[in-house]
Amino acid sequence: MRYLLIGVLLSLCGVLISMIIWGMEKIYLVSGTIGCIFIVISMIFSGSMVSGDRMRANFATETTEHRDGRNKITLNSLYIALPNIIVAVLFYYLRK
Repeated sequence: MRYLLIGVLLSLCGVLISMIIWGMEKIYLVSGTIGCIFIVISMIFSGSMVSGDRMRANFATETTEHRDGRNKITLNSLYIALPNIIVAVLFYYLRK
């Protein structure tokens, strides 16, 4: 829940920064960029961007603690990204 709140605060800061720099026309840019960055971080830590052979090798060699930590980082970065993406999509479609 804490990471979702961090995502909401980042999206609010992104909206304010966008309003100061570009005005209402491109208000979705900063928040959408923050969301995309955290989604990429989530994809990297989940291990979904490697081939099947590499995924099996990583799964066989990592410990349970390491896997749990990696999954925790994946979920936390996704929780931060979701409010930013939602705000960016809403402002993109409300601007029309």
